[in-house]
Formats: sequence, C-alpha cells, structure tokens
Amino acid sequence: MGESMNRVREYRRAKKLSQMALAEEIGVARQTINLIENGKYNPSLDLCLKLAWVLDTDLNTLFWRDEDEKS
Repeated sequence: MGESMNRVREYRRAKKLSQMALAEEIGVARQTINLIENGKYNPSLDLCLKLAWVLDTDLNTLFWRDEDEKS
C-alpha cells in the first residue's frame, strides 16, 4: 500500500517561510507543520485549504496519494 504524500515542505521552502512562520499564518503549532511535512499527521480539509491558500497552490498539487495505492 502506498503512503500519503504531500508537497508542503517544498512549497513552504519555495515561499521562503519557516515552519514557525507558516504555522503562525494558519493558526497551528510549528510541530503540526513538521508532522504534516513528514506524513505523520493527516490535516483536516479546513487546514489543507489554509495551507493551499498561504502556499499559493491548489489541493491537488499540494496533496496526493501514491498512484500504486488501490482502494
């Protein structure tokens, strides 16, 4: 089974934001950003939308699932 993947770290770095700055912008703890970037936390839809807004991208680009994963 494939693992959940995301590009939060990549987009955060491209925007030159620290984990702390991103966390403050969307109203979560820095540790939450770290967990999301490492695939250890599945954010709510609301949080995903906030991340996509701040990182200036869409949900499909920011989050995806491994294509090998089957339902």
